Amino acid sequence: MYSDMQNTTTKVLVIALLATIGLTWLDLATKDWALESLSVEREHNKPPLCERAADGYIHIQRLRTAPIVLIDGYLEFRYAENCGAAFGMLHDAPEWIRSTLFTVAALVATGVLGFFFVSGRGGPLFAWAVPLVVSGALGNLIDRFRYGYVVDFIRFHLQNGWEWPTFNVADITISIGVGLMLLDSFLQPKPVRHVETASEPQQPPTSTV
Repeated sequence: MYSDMQNTTTKVLVIALLATIGLTWLDLATKDWALESLSVEREHNKPPLCERAADGYIHIQRLRTAPIVLIDGYLEFRYAENCGAAFGMLHDAPEWIRSTLFTVAALVATGVLGFFFVSGRGGPLFAWAVPLVVSGALGNLIDRFRYGYVVDFIRFHLQNGWEWPTFNVADITISIGVGLMLLDSFLQPKPVRHVETASEPQQPPTSTV
């Protein structure tokens, strides 16, 4: 019995590890594709990395080429550089704050989720969520180490009006993973609270005389 449980646990851990590696590779591979297919290297006058210029804009390090339109007016692949967190948050924070915060957050999230996974916390949805979140966090962290920013390329918009912040595969896996974790928390059985009821006081025996 113990041997079967141990083999099952090992099998689950191996699957989760392979899924994390595969999803991280997919994220980095699509980002490399975006670099090559949707942008070109600047030859001269490269702007400061993730710094706001005098005109108020943060200029990207590479030059965009023509986007690849998937659904005209709604969905396309277009190169973008994200100096902030997911969907552009903390875009204007100082570089040392961004790099420190993002590195610590990614490593802590990976460590905590890995510990919960190994210790058997949560249900099946949580087990599926861990490789999604960890791979996304690692993929974006690797980008920050190799480029100083995260490569985004999926753009969803409504004609020439509303536009969702450009994102990537890592953002998708993180969002799905967090959603699965929330759903798993709602599906977990709640602990039953045992309430002790006070026993009724015994009545003294009545006299028959």
